[in-house]
Formats: sequence, C-alpha cells, structure tokens
Amino acid sequence: MRSRRAILVGASIVLLVAVWVISGLDRADVAAERVFPEEAIARADAYRAPLHRAFALRVALDLGLLASLAFTGAGAWLGRLRGPRWVRGAILAIAALVVLRVLVRLPVSFWAGYLHEHEWGFSTQTVWGWLSDVGRSVAVALAVSIPAYAAAVWVVRRFPRRWPALLAPATAALVLSASFVWPVVVEPLFNRFEPLRGPAAERFESLADRAGLPIEGVLVADASRRTRKENAYVSGFGDTKRLVLYDTLLRSAPLEEVEVVVAHELGHRRGGHVLWGTLVGAVGAAGVLVLLWLLARRGSAAEATGASGVADPRMLPALLLAIALLNLAALPPANLVSRAFEKEADRYALSLTGDPEVYAATQRGLALRNLSDLDPGPVAYRFLFTHPPAPERISYATGP
Repeated sequence: MRSRRAILVGASIVLLVAVWVISGLDRADVAAERVFPEEAIARADAYRAPLHRAFALRVALDLGLLASLAFTGAGAWLGRLRGPRWVRGAILAIAALVVLRVLVRLPVSFWAGYLHEHEWGFSTQTVWGWLSDVGRSVAVALAVSIPAYAAAVWVVRRFPRRWPALLAPATAALVLSASFVWPVVVEPLFNRFEPLRGPAAERFESLADRAGLPIEGVLVADASRRTRKENAYVSGFGDTKRLVLYDTLLRSAPLEEVEVVVAHELGHRRGGHVLWGTLVGAVGAAGVLVLLWLLARRGSAAEATGASGVADPRMLPALLLAIALLNLAALPPANLVSRAFEKEADRYALSLTGDPEVYAATQRGLALRNLSDLDPGPVAYRFLFTHPPAPERISYATGP
C-alpha cells in the first residue's frame, strides 16, 4: 500500500512539473521595453502586482476555509444537518458553504475590486453598487449549486454503485447548457445590452460579411456603470451566440481600432472558440467528478472528515476542497489553450483588417488605457494570463 501511495505521489509531482513547464513554453521572447516606455511598464506593474497578490490571498483563504471545515472540528455542524430529511440537509450545507466562501474572501475582494480600482481611477461604482453585484453573484451561485448538489445527493443515495456513470455525463451536460443560456439569462442581470446602430454598426456588419461570418448585429454593454476599462467578448453558441462591445471601448478608441477588436472577436467565431472551450470545460467537469469518485471511494477520505459517505454534508467541504485544488492545477493548461485561441483570433484580425499599424496601435492603446501587465512573471503568466501579453500581440504586426 505504501509503495502504491509513493508511486501515486511521485507520478502526481511529475505531472504537475510537466504541466508547469509546458504551460509556459508558448511565451514569446518579446521585450516589453522594445514596445513600451519604462514608465508605462512600471505604472502597469504598480497597478497589477497588488492584484496578483490579492488573487493569491483569496485562493489561500478559500482553501484554508475548506480545509478547516473538512478536517477539523470547525465543520462538525455540517454533520448535524444529515438526517431523515436529507434534502433539507443538502440544501442547507451547500447554501452555507457558498455564502461562507464569499464572506471569507470579501475583505480582499472589496479591496481589490472596489478600493484599488477607485484609487487607480477605474471604478465608477458606489459601495452599494459593488455590494449589489456581490449579492447578485451569490444569488446566481445559489440558484445553480443548490439544485445541482441536491440532485447529485439524490443520485448517490438512489444509485450507490452507479452514481459516477450517471453524474459524469449529467455534469458535462450542465456545463454545456450553462454556456448556452448564460448570455440570455445571467448576463442581463449585470448589464443592459443595446444593439449598436448607425455608421459604426454598418461598418462592422460589412466587415463580417467580407469575412464570410455575417452577424445580425453587435450589442453594446453599459460597462461604464462599473468601470472605465475597455473590453469586448463573444459568448454563447447556436441561437444565443452574441458579440458584445463595452460602451467604454466605443467612447475611447478610434473607430478603426474598434474595428480591429471586432475582427478579433470574429476570429473567435470563425475558430469556434466558445464552443470548443465549452466542450473542453464539459469534459473537464466530468473528469473532475470521476476523480472525486476515486477520492470518495477510499474509506480514508470519509474517516478523515467524519462523514458517513459521499452524500453526507460532512463530506462536502472535502469535495469542494478537492474541486478547488483541481481547478487551481488546471489554470495553467487552461490558460495555455486560451492564449492559443487568442493568438489565432489576433492573427485573423490582422489579416482581415490588413493594416498592421492600426492593429499595433489598437493593442498598444488598450494595454495602456487598461493598465495591462506588460511584463508578467512566470507565475502570473501561467495562472492569470488568458491572453498573450501586449508586447507579444504587437509583435505579430511589427515583427520580433
């Protein structure tokens, strides 16, 4: 038994090292100083470095909370929720943990999302507006997690031997359906969307027609009610597919630069990146569930937590801790895939617009106005960078 455990630990360490190395191999050797002045790099670092530390602190607080609830007497109250009314116990357990996880991270989140953003002139929210967003996020999390966890507990109790085979595809289906309905159900809870009209809309629709990717319109999100940062994105697939521009982008960037951004988003559509990302997420979610089954089937896991089984609320913090650790370990490879998608969309935008100077000016302007991290360290690059750094993106047009 000890030899098997040693082999498992050794293989896990080798796998993590391999993931760490591979997830950084895509970084191009483009010196930030060649593209941006030193004062711009220093200013961006002064803004971003504290946010990176805040991210690490939030992760540590979350893992610490779950570990203490799972393996110490601090989580004993969860065991008292079990009983003949298992549904009530499941609902109370998942609801309590969703709220507790938000509360333990709230001071750091408030500093990073409100105080720091105001200090640097980005946030346009009041305290009440920020807290209202937190409340809506918690409501969404509860609306998803309560029925999902209750259903999972029912399946485990009803099919104690077959539940992994039933829940794995169900989990994948949940991820797929969430990505489909998110743009039309959840996004409107946080922003208002209006169709873009006028010459700009006609110009972007003409660009899409020229690319062979016709769009029914571009939506404008009222992002300025929260931030001065600029962004755009695509979400959904099938009938819920949409292309969204922040109103801050339309106000601050020249029209030809916004066109580059639209071309970039069309590149995501051409590559089917939202669908591919969703499929990868669905497979990953099913895989996580299988790993949880392997963890839960060992008697030592239940013994360590004092749970009677995987459906016991006392086991929930350990399961959530395992999910959190797996998600953290998955960030570098997930970001590697995301950066590959972004590179493909960037190169497509460059070829579609056919103007390297405007493309480079677009990337430079967005990076400076958003204070993007221009020279990230290896840890930040792997764990936080879903996009290539701005100097690398500019090099596509200007050369290495």
